[in-house]
Amino acid sequence: MFKATIKIVLRPSILDVQGKAVLHAVHDLGYAGADQIRIGKHVEVILNVADKAEAHRQTDEICKKLLANTVMEDYTFTLEQI
Repeated sequence: MFKATIKIVLRPSILDVQGKAVLHAVHDLGYAGADQIRIGKHVEVILNVADKAEAHRQTDEICKKLLANTVMEDYTFTLEQI
């Protein structure tokens, strides 16, 4: 059994409107040193499979087919045996 921890973020070339809004709010709170904020998604998936290669394959497919818009978003993931 494996736990996939997935991080999905907008590609650097895509304007992160939500991140910009949060950055303005952070500045309004007095944290002028904040330079950039990017908002993303954190997803955890438990996979009941026997080997790491299969967990990797399934996680990659889940990201490509459902979780990430690969035109606008990049994703990375780690696998942990549990």
